[in-house]
Amino acid sequence: MSKNNTGNAFDMKIFVRLMSFAKRYRFQFWVATISTITLALFSAASPVVLMQAINDFTETKDLTRLLYFTIVMIVILLLKVLLQFTFIYYANWVGQHIIRDMRAKIFRNIMQFRMTYFDNTSVGRLVTRVVSDIETIANFFTQGVFTIVSDILQMLVIVVVMLVINWKLALIAFAVMPILIYATKLFQIAIKATFQEVRNQVANLNGFVQERVTGMKIVQLFNREKIEYQKFVEINDKHKKAHIKTVWYYSIFFPIAEILSSIAIGLIVWYGGLQVISDKVVTVGAIIGFIQMAQMLFRPLRQIADKFNQLQMGIVAGERVFKVMDTESFIDKSGTILADNLQGDISFKDVRFSYVKGEEVLRGISFDVKKGETVAIVGATGAGKSTIINLISRFYEIDSGLISVDKIPVQDYDLTSLREKVAVVLQDVFLFSDSILNNITLKNENITLEEVRNAAKQIGIHEFIMTLPNGYNYNVKERGIMLSSGQRQLIAFLRAYVSKPSILILDEATSSVDSYSEQMIQYATDEITKGRTSIVIAHRLDTIKKADTIIVMDKGQIVEKGNHQELLKKEDGYYRNLYEKQFNVEVV
Repeated sequence: MSKNNTGNAFDMKIFVRLMSFAKRYRFQFWVATISTITLALFSAASPVVLMQAINDFTETKDLTRLLYFTIVMIVILLLKVLLQFTFIYYANWVGQHIIRDMRAKIFRNIMQFRMTYFDNTSVGRLVTRVVSDIETIANFFTQGVFTIVSDILQMLVIVVVMLVINWKLALIAFAVMPILIYATKLFQIAIKATFQEVRNQVANLNGFVQERVTGMKIVQLFNREKIEYQKFVEINDKHKKAHIKTVWYYSIFFPIAEILSSIAIGLIVWYGGLQVISDKVVTVGAIIGFIQMAQMLFRPLRQIADKFNQLQMGIVAGERVFKVMDTESFIDKSGTILADNLQGDISFKDVRFSYVKGEEVLRGISFDVKKGETVAIVGATGAGKSTIINLISRFYEIDSGLISVDKIPVQDYDLTSLREKVAVVLQDVFLFSDSILNNITLKNENITLEEVRNAAKQIGIHEFIMTLPNGYNYNVKERGIMLSSGQRQLIAFLRAYVSKPSILILDEATSSVDSYSEQMIQYATDEITKGRTSIVIAHRLDTIKKADTIIVMDKGQIVEKGNHQELLKKEDGYYRNLYEKQFNVEVV
């Protein structure tokens, strides 16, 4: 939780901030509020009319007057039903519209975060913030704010009415109130900590399940079902214990509240009965009316404690959601230059970068790529190859140095415009649970089906797509599970090609495919790299022989540059050693 959390039962700053989201819906908010106020007034009217009816009939035995009181009570009841409907509908209407706005805002923020944020944040936790925490905030409005206001108003009206009718009998009824209020305060403070723990365990549970379901193939391949199940049992047990702790506090508070309210009613009957026997001013109707009003007084007080918990859960959830909303992990978008006519000249000048402060991944690298050239980057795992492509697309900000495209620093470009001109094909292709067409166009309305078909024919994968059921409308399911890794790579190539990029980046695009798919990918590579600046990262050195320049990296530094033949001629060269080891040949 936030370091600023004082442990108090109520955080006013979070409350005010949550309420600020209701400004857009002032009319509906005030309709719900006015309905609440009016409902409180009519709630007190029922026992007063009942008291008058009993007293009147006891004295007059007039059935006509009794009918009159009955009709009045029915009218009050109907008005209460109408007000209750208005209150419930508009309170929930406001709550649902507010969480829609909040969910949209937090998701918009998440989509603009730097990759560093996602590197250090569990997907399951983010899902919890966007889904279940936001839903809890809905209860903050519907079951919390409005209901508490309604209950407090009803209690105030009942208190005033009781004092006006008979202040002595009222004080008898109020005798247990200080004890109940104190118990309620203790309950509210204690329950907040348990709700925080519940939300923590929900996030842990979501994160664990999300990771294991996503990586189920690894779990089963390495026979880790029992181990992962035991871990799940432990996390699930912590989740259960957190909930049981809240139940423990409920099981203590509500019986105490029930006993105290019963004592208050007993005192009313005892004192009122003595007054009736003594022929004092207290009437039978007053006793019955006070019993009903006492129930109406203590019931909301018990509910306020419960609803206040809903309020606290909303506060806790709001604190978590605002923490994500307030996260300043955005890429600087102050650049204004449009990349509409990007040529594709790329320059790195003494670029240094680290994912973790003090642990440099790139150590002052410099190189140039001219328009239309194909540059290959090779090196051992962890040498910094993939980091270079992340920096060109500005997924991360460099520590120092300069990266420029067409002699303009990348940070001076409008970010959206720059990324539209850079297409990346990754080794691990991500496909959405949608049709092949939508995965290629990403629902860009400017790209037509005909353009996609023509592009597929040009890079040689149209026939493969047409062999699938429904062709371009074939649903590949979650993460493209219905396709092989090679087929997913081909879809990724087509996705990059139809975007008509000025700069194309291929990251290990053929590292995990079969020989047939590799041939298709190699043909597609040759086609889509024609006439555009291309950066190819590869472990398979036979796929980069045609590159204009090969950059060899080791431990974040460039150790060699040149074309395939030039690098093979270097005695004891890094690239030559890689080539000999990979193909088990000795270059002479």
